[in-house]
Order: sequence, then C-alpha cells, then structure tokens
Amino acid sequence: MGFFADLFVNGLMIGSMYALIALGFVLIYKATSVVNFAQGELVMFGGYIAAAMLSLYHLPLAVALPVLLVSMVILGFAVERGVLRPLVGQNVISVVMVTIGLAQVFQGLAAMVWGAQTINISLPIRLEPYQIWEVYISPINVVAAVISGVFLVGFAWFFRKSRMGVAMRAVANDQQAAMAVGINVRFVFAASWAIAGLAAGIGGVVWGNMLGVDTHLALVGLKVFPAVILGGLDSVPGAVGGGLLIGAIESVAAGYVDPYVGGGTKDFLPYVLMIVALLIRPYGFFGREIIERV
Repeated sequence: MGFFADLFVNGLMIGSMYALIALGFVLIYKATSVVNFAQGELVMFGGYIAAAMLSLYHLPLAVALPVLLVSMVILGFAVERGVLRPLVGQNVISVVMVTIGLAQVFQGLAAMVWGAQTINISLPIRLEPYQIWEVYISPINVVAAVISGVFLVGFAWFFRKSRMGVAMRAVANDQQAAMAVGINVRFVFAASWAIAGLAAGIGGVVWGNMLGVDTHLALVGLKVFPAVILGGLDSVPGAVGGGLLIGAIESVAAGYVDPYVGGGTKDFLPYVLMIVALLIRPYGFFGREIIERV
C-alpha cells in the first residue's frame, strides 16, 4: 500500500505540472479555435531563458523570474500579432501548419543562441525527500505542485472575476456576440497567447530543473497533449483533471508494469488512454459537445 501511495502522490504532483502546460493549449483553443502544436517549444524556450539567466549569467532568482515571465508574455503577444493574426479567416490546416513551423523555428533559434548542450537550472531546493508515513516525496515535486497550484488557482480567479477573464470566456462562447457587445476580440486573441506564454515560462523553469534544458524539453508538450484530449480542448477544469489523471496513471504504471516489460510504459500509456477517450468521447470528458445543424 505504501508503494502505491508513493507512486500515486508523486504522480499527482507531476500531473499538476502537466495541467499547467495543458492550460496553455486550452486557452488558445478556447479563444481562437487553434490547436497550438508549438506549446512544448514555448516551454523549452522559457526553460532556455531561465537557464541562461540563472546558470550562464548568474542572475538572482528574484530578478530572473520576473524577467522570464515578462519575456514570455511579450513572446506570446508577438507570435499572435506577427504570425497568427494575418491568418485569421484562413482554413484550419494552414494555421495548424504554421504552429508546427513555429515549433521548428523555436527549436532552431534556441540551439543557435544557447547551443544544443543541456543546461541545468539550479533552484534553492533540498535534495533529500520528505517522508510522510510510508510515502517519500521529492522536494522538487512539492515545489512544482505548489507553484502549479498557485498559478492554476490564480488563472481560475482571473477567468471568473476579472474583466479580461470574463471577456475571454465570452469570446470563447461566441465571437460574434462578443464583438456585438463591444469586446475587442483581437486583443483577447493576443492575451490568450500571452497567458499561454506565461504558463509555458513557469513550466519551463520547473521542468528545466527536473530534466535539464535542451531541445528535447519540447517533448513535454507532446506528453501533455493526451491530458488535453482527455479533459477536452475547450475545458479549463478538464486540463487540470486530465493532467492529474495522466500524471497519476503513468507513475503507477511505471512502478508496477515496467519491472515486467523492461520499461517505457509511461511513454505510451497516455496515448493509449487518449485513443480510448477519442473513441468514447471525442470532445473529451469535460469538453463541450458541438452539435451542428445540417
């Protein structure tokens, strides 16, 4: 029982980090109906910026973190204004291919500017695990879960209580109706990309500390995609639930199944769950079913 609890709790904490990155997918899709295949590369880019400031330039964390978050917000605005906005009204495949192209551009730029070698992000976190009864919890998992939880709660408050959050929800529900009541839909589009960049920057710091920062860090975006599909592309609660579910399942599966099959279970099991979810509920377990009149 202690072994299962250990895997489950640590998996939930990893899942909270998945949920934070999944939020970026959901925000952009809700506001613009665009599936952003460059979200993982945004995480990687945020990790590179953080690693450069902390490890290469030796800036204090109190300075590096605000600079990182502002930089990622500006990057999100720039991507939407400079690349996505000219494609408004174009067919979906064109926009999807642009996000795939952006992913490759981010990878190339990161390698060109900072090199392809792995850069470690050092955070002031203890190495010895915490022990609660029979459960051993990694300190970085605790810190990551707390950071993710704080920002997810902050985003939830933003969407429900702030003027911009209400505007974003209105645009997600009906763009034409939102325009009719005076909401600046184009600014909402840009704000959604900026917030997605903010979430990616936070994710880049956390995952960069756990895995190191190199171009392979972008694969986190692919790991998060099953969580987004499970929860629903247009559901913020679904992003949280899907992230926690994927984190817990892959951790438990790795602990119990990997010893018998030689490893790799957690690399493919999320995609098996994604396929099953698409067969049962193509719009996700928390997503909104779209009914079109023909």
